[in-house]
Amino acid sequence: MVKSSLATAAPIALFEYDFDEHAGAQGAIIIGANRIPAGSIILDGIIYVITAPLSEGSATVAISVIGANDLLTATAIATLSVNSFHDLVPVCTAATVLRATAPLGCTFTIATADLTAGKIAVAIRYVDLY
Repeated sequence: MVKSSLATAAPIALFEYDFDEHAGAQGAIIIGANRIPAGSIILDGIIYVITAPLSEGSATVAISVIGANDLLTATAIATLSVNSFHDLVPVCTAATVLRATAPLGCTFTIATADLTAGKIAVAIRYVDLY
């Protein structure tokens, strides 16, 4: 980390779940392992649904980096409509920020039913303190 009062830009880690690349079986899909450095503080971010997730059942999607549901609690795919935006759980407050004790990727967890389509982007803003 640059130790200067002039270094003010917080990096953004980008992650993308794509059914065509990652498939849609129930379970955890880790994307971009080690993209967020150890020691970082996750401030906030946004989810953008590029292609709505589809399923033959009532699938849910959760997104996390450290523990279950820490970015997005398991959400019914009907809520994740095309071109929609969703806030992450961390909203740049002391009560919601997360600290990376190890390098992190982003985990997309599909539950209840398999997905048959979908593309979801996640942008996570963080500061690297070490």
